[in-house]
Amino acid sequence: MKCALVILALIIGLHSVAAQAHFKLNQNIRIHHIVHTSEGLEVYLRTPMSYLVAGLVGPPNASGLPEPSPFTTNRIEDGALMHYVSVDALHDDPDGLGRIAAKALRIETDDRILSPSVINVRAHLIGSEPGFATRNEAKMALTESDIFPKDTGETYVGDVMVDIHLHYEAGPVGTYSISNAANPGLPGQELTANLILDYSNQGITTYRVSGLMQEPVEISGSVTAAASTFITEGIRHILGGLDHVLFVLCMIIGAYGLHSLLGRVTGFTIGHTITLILGFFGVAPSGAWFIPTVEIAIALSIIFAAAMAVFRPANRRGSDLPAIAVTSGIGLLHGFGFSFMLHQILRIDAPNVWQSLLAFNIGVEIGQLVIVLLVWPVVVIFKRFREPIWTMARTGIALVASVVAVFWIYERVRSIGLEVVQNDAPRLVQTNVSSITNQAKATTVSSEDERVQV
Repeated sequence: MKCALVILALIIGLHSVAAQAHFKLNQNIRIHHIVHTSEGLEVYLRTPMSYLVAGLVGPPNASGLPEPSPFTTNRIEDGALMHYVSVDALHDDPDGLGRIAAKALRIETDDRILSPSVINVRAHLIGSEPGFATRNEAKMALTESDIFPKDTGETYVGDVMVDIHLHYEAGPVGTYSISNAANPGLPGQELTANLILDYSNQGITTYRVSGLMQEPVEISGSVTAAASTFITEGIRHILGGLDHVLFVLCMIIGAYGLHSLLGRVTGFTIGHTITLILGFFGVAPSGAWFIPTVEIAIALSIIFAAAMAVFRPANRRGSDLPAIAVTSGIGLLHGFGFSFMLHQILRIDAPNVWQSLLAFNIGVEIGQLVIVLLVWPVVVIFKRFREPIWTMARTGIALVASVVAVFWIYERVRSIGLEVVQNDAPRLVQTNVSSITNQAKATTVSSEDERVQV
């Protein structure tokens, strides 16, 4: 039995090695403003150019290089295939990228697929693109005089954002579904953050879809669906964030009994709720050092929790307040991690922001409860064996968690150095096919000026 539990811990640990940080989604975000009119739908889309062209690289040509994607050129640099924007091609066919997007974007209502027409296309260098957070900003971004400045120097495809205005002639549209058939084969594309803002006479409804959006997302404007998806996002975040899972696991195996466990879970909950709120509202250091420091500290907290689970007084029957206090303090740390993620799907001045915060936090608690309900019965079974058996099992799990955490610390410290170098390095467009995970979530808002947190 002990071996089975240790093997389970090893499996968790091995899967944890690839754990993601909490704040990568802004590197691959797509925004859709969908406006209802009496004639149909107006769609204002902002997308990285890579998503439009990376999957369209052709077979090798006479030079031995792959045929470039539309509106691009390529060449080998330091053994890597590099992709560049063809400014001349963009000016020769200014609607071309719009047609590529229109072909992939699918909007369906009443069992009919709507046909789009391209109204306008503009391209911008990442970092200098105009605002696109509201409907009015999206319209303004598409009124610039030129599709892409001709005097722009050699530009990597990965450094360009594209804004596209599509018109769907359909008459008044109620509930509809939206999906995207494109698979650019980009690394990390399963983490793509798609934001869909639906403007109808009922107000503005904001949806968030992770991944490539190949599965249709129903846009209905349901307030209930909006709240429930924030709960879903909270559950997904803690269960998908294996650093949080390992900490909760160590917290569980370190508890003396059910009363001790409830105290530690409650302390952790209070701690992360406080900093989730504070971090979300910006009551935290704003320096570039803060987020990576929190990431490293979360990994350190796993080691600390593992040590607490192993090096504890035997047969303790007294107060567990010191451990509860420590767990509460560590909860403060994890709450900042939760707040980093929440910033991806919610803006501070959004209507009903407290309702959304509460729903997200409830989701985190549900996810935490799921872990407890799965692990605690196994702990109870092991405690029925002789103390050395339970001690060995507990130590094995704690050791595996610590080893994984040490690897994370090394990986995260190393990534800080690499990020400094890569800030000035080119972004590559790669074409390997990745598996896709899609999860949709929505929240309803009522203000014309509701902005997207990007």
